Amino acid sequence: MTAVLEAPAVRTGHDTVPLPRLLAAELRWIFRRPRTLAVLGLLALIPVVIGIGLTLVDDTGPQGGGPNDGGGALLASAVNNAFVLPIAAIVMSLALLLPLASAMAGADAIAGETSHGTLRGWLIAPVGRGRLLAVKAFGVATVSVVSVLAMCVTGVVTGLIINGTDSLFTLSGTTLSLGGALVRILLVAGWVVLQLWAVGAVALAISSWTEHPMLVVASVLAGDIVFTILGFLTSLDWLHPFLLTQNWSMAPAEVLQDPMGTQMLGEGALRAACYIVIGLSLAYARLSTRDG
Repeated sequence: MTAVLEAPAVRTGHDTVPLPRLLAAELRWIFRRPRTLAVLGLLALIPVVIGIGLTLVDDTGPQGGGPNDGGGALLASAVNNAFVLPIAAIVMSLALLLPLASAMAGADAIAGETSHGTLRGWLIAPVGRGRLLAVKAFGVATVSVVSVLAMCVTGVVTGLIINGTDSLFTLSGTTLSLGGALVRILLVAGWVVLQLWAVGAVALAISSWTEHPMLVVASVLAGDIVFTILGFLTSLDWLHPFLLTQNWSMAPAEVLQDPMGTQMLGEGALRAACYIVIGLSLAYARLSTRDG
């Protein structure tokens, strides 16, 4: 009788698995994928390749510039400038490679596991749908952070090795201390990570509706390209504030000025936050009604 009365105390409801255990398992799964490591390695090499390439340039080009300069002018300004080099590398990669890393992570998080049949184990396990999405979003966010930090580290190290600590100057001509330069570089890194989180949220939303990871990646990158093209059309100025990619190539240049601007950075951060909320909401709406 005692055993019968105590039996209902054993519950199999949702969220009985500790969250740290889920997060650790997700990170192990992510960073054991060869394609994830390959993309991270490629991103880490980009600043090194750019730095070495710029040392071979005979004409150093313009050392000045404004916040409206594109990626090409920013790259020209990175010659002999250890402060601009990592930022220029990140901005150039933001056009394709960095969003690719976030899109791949978002595609593998749900669609990839669906295609391999492993997502069903999550859905029937004692893990709530909201917690499942939070774990997947955490994994995508971690990939974005690691991608940008890898570029920052290799970019800063490459710039200091090639140009030395006396080459940390802004596009306005003022010289920065090493600490001041690192703070500004980390500010750009944080802003870019926020943009990648938005890309990842959109990828998770698409990923929750399909079992084909490549479809997710193709959709996200196609959207990136379409948004970029729309951003060049002056007849669609009314639409530009809603495009995630708006000012991706120009906003980071505000950090390179002295005094530092914040208008485009602030607008871009707010826009990315809206995309994150919308993307995760759509993903949760789909997961909450999904059987497997």
